[in-house]
Amino acid sequence: MDNFNVTLIADNLWELARLYIPKFVLAVLTLVIGLWLASKFTAMVRRALTARNIDPSLTPFLTSIIKIALVIMVLISVASMVGIETTSFVAVLGAAGLAIGLALQGSLSNFAGGVLILFLKPFRVGDVIEAQGVTASVTEIQIFHTYLRTFDFKVIILPNGNLANDKIINYSREKTRIVEWVFGISYSDNIDQAKNIIQEVVFNDPRVLNVDNPYINVLALADSSVNIRVRAEVLQENYWQFFFDMNEQVKKAFDAQGVTIPFPQRDVHLHQPKVKLQ
Repeated sequence: MDNFNVTLIADNLWELARLYIPKFVLAVLTLVIGLWLASKFTAMVRRALTARNIDPSLTPFLTSIIKIALVIMVLISVASMVGIETTSFVAVLGAAGLAIGLALQGSLSNFAGGVLILFLKPFRVGDVIEAQGVTASVTEIQIFHTYLRTFDFKVIILPNGNLANDKIINYSREKTRIVEWVFGISYSDNIDQAKNIIQEVVFNDPRVLNVDNPYINVLALADSSVNIRVRAEVLQENYWQFFFDMNEQVKKAFDAQGVTIPFPQRDVHLHQPKVKLQ
């Protein structure tokens, strides 16, 4: 009887080994190869992000998310191979993901916005942009927020979800920019003289690129002045200094040649009613 029990146990063990050892070996191979492929794919993604000049601080974050997702997929596959029921496991993960997603709708929106900004690149670090009612320089792009710095060194933190869904004006996208002024002169001044002064001052500056095609035109006959609009093309890095320089130099040239810049004024006429004396 004892020999029979031992033989039965041995047969059962052999049957279990015959059934599960190949599955176990296959599962181990799948685990090893799957983790290796996950690492290789993550490295490829990291190189692709680096080649696209993605912000270095974001590359590890994105690659870690991708690697975690791949590892979870490998583990689920391995568990299924060794006979572990994965349907309920996946259902629990799905329910947990749904609950977390509902609780973190704003954060997920910002995350998605950050991913869109990273890949579509409406702006880069160092660009001057106008968005959400502010104009500032981009100092850092993170996965949930973008950091801006104003010209008076205020730090503004904007959610990426709002940025991705709103209008963005990028002042630094092109290599050149158009500088525009509107100079008002008196109605008693000579328009041709004023235009010649502007052309001599503005378009003789070596920073101007459209020297052969100057834009100087009368914009409007306003209430107190004749407004002359001027447009000059300069390199992006010269924009502000050139703008300030020309404001000063045109004013000095006008003063030297007797061209006046009038201030708004209004003539008031008083009419006194005649009173009959009796």
